[in-house]
Amino acid sequence: MNESLIACPAVLALELAGGEMPDRLELTRDEAQTLAALVADDLRALLPGVEASRFALAGALFDGVELLRPGFPVLATLEELARRVPRVVTAGGVVAFGTHEGHMPAQPLVPDPRFAGGPMRLIPWMLLVPADQVEDLSQAMERELAAKGEAGTATSDFLMRTLGMRLEHARYLTRDDLLALTCVQYEHVNLAPLWTMLEAALLTPYKDETALGSRGLPLRYTEGRVEIPGLADWFARDANKGGNAAHELAGTLFELRQYAALLAAHHVHLVMQDMPATEGFLIETMADADPSAAAPRIYAHEAAGLGMAAITIAQPVPGKARVLAHGFPLAPDALTPLLETLADRYGTDSEVHTLGRIMLDADGALTAPAPALH
Repeated sequence: MNESLIACPAVLALELAGGEMPDRLELTRDEAQTLAALVADDLRALLPGVEASRFALAGALFDGVELLRPGFPVLATLEELARRVPRVVTAGGVVAFGTHEGHMPAQPLVPDPRFAGGPMRLIPWMLLVPADQVEDLSQAMERELAAKGEAGTATSDFLMRTLGMRLEHARYLTRDDLLALTCVQYEHVNLAPLWTMLEAALLTPYKDETALGSRGLPLRYTEGRVEIPGLADWFARDANKGGNAAHELAGTLFELRQYAALLAAHHVHLVMQDMPATEGFLIETMADADPSAAAPRIYAHEAAGLGMAAITIAQPVPGKARVLAHGFPLAPDALTPLLETLADRYGTDSEVHTLGRIMLDADGALTAPAPALH
């Protein structure tokens, strides 16, 4: 491995015409090599002196969430593979990786079809630049690609013919350009606090970072994950300001589901502070069961647009329910494992008592029905 070469990662961003989808997400080895040669020609016109660098391309079409993950695993894999190839066997310093007998050379270079529906697809590439030239070339990439980085006609035509799709634009972007573009996209849909967390996970994973959700929910990036406080306890203590408290909590839960889905797509874990990590749902423990009281039951809080918004485990003690825990389903398929986890943990039967609304007590805390006092 030649340590004197510094990687400058980038992408070819394909903006698809409305309603278009590529026929497939991977190129064969030969197709990838043809594309790499075309891209290399484009870069020679855009970046004088680039010939001194090695060029590597992955023949696969990704969504942005797949490329922007902690450690940048797709780009890191491309770099590792490129460094293994001796320069003498590359075509003019150009190397490409595509499928051979239907398989990419490494799992991180396989696009996930779950993210294939977006209007933009990204083909990763990079330059391996001699250390004494990297500052000048990286600055040229930032300057020239942003200003005039449109792919050449031959490159765009090859992609459209090969993948059976129409393109509005095909542009070269550095990794920093991609980060900036994603930041703008998330801010445009009121997800700026989420981007603060993701940026920390991607660029400064060794540092803690904090932000507030649009409804005031504290977010904290630390040790590779995003933490929130105990949700029900926080809402009753800090967020319930009167008015329609159930509506406000439902709005917070809707926002949290958005955050959870995007964090999961970027491979960043969302956890509840001081609670064990779970997959697709959160559990907030409130109290131990009272062995002298009635058996715990499962109650489901419901809200428009959320379905079962939250689950409460409570013992029906006369006068006021004894709340043991709350569960919050975040992923679409998380409700069943959440219910199973709670039923197993608290020894309840599997019957779910639906409330038809979000039920809060006078303090704005999630609660459950209690038998009347006699």
